[in-house]
Amino acid sequence: MASQNQYLLLLILVIFSFPILEPSESMEIVKVGVILDMKSTVGSMANRTISMALSDFYSLNSHYRTRLNLLTRDSQNDVVLAAFSAIDLMKNEKVHAIIGPQRSSEAKFVINLGEKAKVPIISFSATSPSLSPTEHENKFFVRSAYDDSSQVKALASIVKAYGWREIILIYEDTDYGSGLIPYLIDALQEFDTRVRYRSVVSSNANDNEILMELEKLKKNPTTIFLVHMTAPLSSKLFKQAKIAGMMSEGYAWIGTQGLSTLLDPVNDMESMQGVLGLRPYIPNSKKLEHFKLRWIKSADKPDGSAGGSNLFGLWAYDTVWAIAMAVERAGIENSSFLKPNTSKSRVDIAALGTFEMGAKLLDTLINTTFEGLSGNFHLVNGQLEPSAFEIFNVIGTSERVIGYWTKEKGLISELNDNNGRATNNLKNPIWPGNTIDQPRKLKIGVPVREGFTEFIKVVENKNKTTQVSGFCYDMFHAVLQVLEFPLPYEFVPFHDGSFDELLHKIEKREFDTAVADTTIVANRSTFVDFTLPYSESGVSMLVLVKDDERKNFWIFLKPLSWDLWLTTGAAFIFTGLVVWVLEHRINTEFRGPPQHQIGTIFWFSFSTLVFAHRERVVNNLSRFVLIIWVFVVLILTQSYTASLTSMLTVQRLQPSFTDVKDIQKNGYFVGYQTNSFVKDFLTKKLNFNETRLKNYTTSEDYHDALSNGEVAAIFDEIPYIKIFLASYCSRYMMVGPTYRTDGFGFAFPLGSPLVPYISRAILKVTEDKEKMENIEKALGNQATCEGQGPTTLSSDSLSVYSFGGLFIIAGIASMSSLLIYVFNFVCFHRPDLNNHDPERSFWSKIIDLMKHFDQRDLSSHPLMKISESRVHPEASPEGNEASLDTDDMHNHSRDSNEGADTVVSDEDEAHSSVGNDASIGAPNTS
Repeated sequence: MASQNQYLLLLILVIFSFPILEPSESMEIVKVGVILDMKSTVGSMANRTISMALSDFYSLNSHYRTRLNLLTRDSQNDVVLAAFSAIDLMKNEKVHAIIGPQRSSEAKFVINLGEKAKVPIISFSATSPSLSPTEHENKFFVRSAYDDSSQVKALASIVKAYGWREIILIYEDTDYGSGLIPYLIDALQEFDTRVRYRSVVSSNANDNEILMELEKLKKNPTTIFLVHMTAPLSSKLFKQAKIAGMMSEGYAWIGTQGLSTLLDPVNDMESMQGVLGLRPYIPNSKKLEHFKLRWIKSADKPDGSAGGSNLFGLWAYDTVWAIAMAVERAGIENSSFLKPNTSKSRVDIAALGTFEMGAKLLDTLINTTFEGLSGNFHLVNGQLEPSAFEIFNVIGTSERVIGYWTKEKGLISELNDNNGRATNNLKNPIWPGNTIDQPRKLKIGVPVREGFTEFIKVVENKNKTTQVSGFCYDMFHAVLQVLEFPLPYEFVPFHDGSFDELLHKIEKREFDTAVADTTIVANRSTFVDFTLPYSESGVSMLVLVKDDERKNFWIFLKPLSWDLWLTTGAAFIFTGLVVWVLEHRINTEFRGPPQHQIGTIFWFSFSTLVFAHRERVVNNLSRFVLIIWVFVVLILTQSYTASLTSMLTVQRLQPSFTDVKDIQKNGYFVGYQTNSFVKDFLTKKLNFNETRLKNYTTSEDYHDALSNGEVAAIFDEIPYIKIFLASYCSRYMMVGPTYRTDGFGFAFPLGSPLVPYISRAILKVTEDKEKMENIEKALGNQATCEGQGPTTLSSDSLSVYSFGGLFIIAGIASMSSLLIYVFNFVCFHRPDLNNHDPERSFWSKIIDLMKHFDQRDLSSHPLMKISESRVHPEASPEGNEASLDTDDMHNHSRDSNEGADTVVSDEDEAHSSVGNDASIGAPNTS
């Protein structure tokens, strides 16, 4: 203890002995100007640290040949007075350098003066990015502080880490305040964070003006604020924010380094509870701890000012050391201004001289490096480069560091983390309102309804909490799990309203989004933004199933449609008629009385249906026709048998209606789901009269309405219909066509930056088959009705179209055979018609042709056999008279090619047939 007291006593003697030491005759006095606002917190504090720095430096470097003589001027927070002070120092005091001015607005003009006089201007507090030194501008300006733009990436990383996609900027209306904003906006846009509003506060604003501005901001739905102000103005801002109720739960405040560079607790911390601050990281050192101790001790003196030192004070301290080193190393002893002042005016700018060693001093200063109180003093491009920033949280009367940011690693929870990568993980802060729940929570609207709770079910508990479940909730929860940032939320029940009304609340920012089975349709996209769909959709029709067809009395007619029945009957008759025409003159089985021949036509054609025809055909054309026709009959009978078998053995669900037009034509009622967009779809797209529409809420309502005949059909989206059919599969059907919609999606306000992130997360979830199977379990088991897809159903009866090719082939074969026969017949009998009476009318000739057609063709092969059997009566055992008419023999005595194409395929049967025919009426020879 005694040794510590001796050490402190020695230190105090060194400190207070230095100011009274007279410089030796060999020391060179170098004048350096200082421009500060002595009434400001930073100015008064910097004045003290500058004095301490000068004392400390020369106490450790007493062997230096140069000594700084600091000439201090008070700018009184006046730009003009700061410029006047600079001119006076350069023109009259001929300073070699100037420390200051304190503010960026003051420094802008002084820097130009310094460049004109070749006098380095070194500022430890003018941090506006617009003042940054470059090769072409501000070449004689040195910033012994951090450029404000160096913090923007750290601030943007904080915003990103908490998933905030919209913030409000609050900054003071000065060069210091506005200079950072473009850089900050660019950094935020890299992370897709939008600045929703920019609030500019005058540096001279009083409490009422600040409160009025905060009340305007309070009406904005965005509750995340980023503040860029100097400490005095920000202190007033947070006091008024607390009065306005904006330091409560649900709000978040972030301060830039200008607000949060204090080493000691921030003034008025009571009004800043939960604020996040960013400041440059200052590595701890013995030198810094020693300085803090001396600072506290000096504050107890009568001439000391109370309060803690801040980062600007440390930079001011290091600035004095840097200038003292540079002056000594540059060797500028006995240097002077090349153009001495000859004007009597103290502020004549044109009379400023030029410091001949200014460039050398500037170059030496820029290359000066040492370990200062604020860390490593090393200028890059004429200004300090930050190594790291620390993020702290104001809690009570202290500041708790919750993480760090470095250019190499980004956000990290511990600075000594050597994993070589960013974790984007900060320690949990305490937010305004003394809560650990991260602001701002998404206010999510969830509809409270009775029906189809498989999609979204809302239970409001007595303790005012809301419990949500269902397919849409599971999907939303899965999406949040794959997001790259946290997204806190709270559910707000929405009662008694349609989906459009829910979406309009999102448009008005009463809700941030909605977790519901909200369908993406065109008119809704005009006032909200939708994510990508996460579910199939489309509008289809639900109808009652007909009674079992197996109970139908006329079911045997069902396999073929009526048009096919009629077409088949006509084909039978036509084919029978063609065969009769081809066989009538040469085949005795197709001759006889008219009624017998008509019966033969029908009997022969229809008996082919079961292949029971006994009549023998002898004409090759008839055989060709019959071969084609038998093939057609075979296909028809086989198809009929298969269809009827299916109807009788397999249960078939037939819809009561398959076409929307049938329902509209008959004026039936149709139903739709309450509060659904389907109502507008029915009236505007399908042109239903609104008086023919009825709304229903639950699956049970659907069942009652359809089963009682209240409505002919119910129109709804496919997911709802599948849920309904899972319970009533055997009694109802979903029939087409399907009217396409884009499916279910999450809705957000127009322009919401969350939409692309949620959409990408939806893709990740929907592409994960296993995850989707787990999510879809909320919809229950729909496997029993999967065969009932939303397809357009038609009658199960076979139609003419199915056999059109066969009928065309059969028709062509019959018609071609018939035309060939008629052509041959007409050609054969044409000479007879002309020989009898060439002057006869056309119709008389037609009648004669018909008479010829009705007569037998004795020249045909079968009838010739009959004739031969009559010449040789022994072929007939009977003694009856011959039945052949002599007139017939005369009419057919001429050789002709008419029947040349006829043959008998079976010689024995032909003889037998002819013999039997010839025996009728033959004389008895016995």
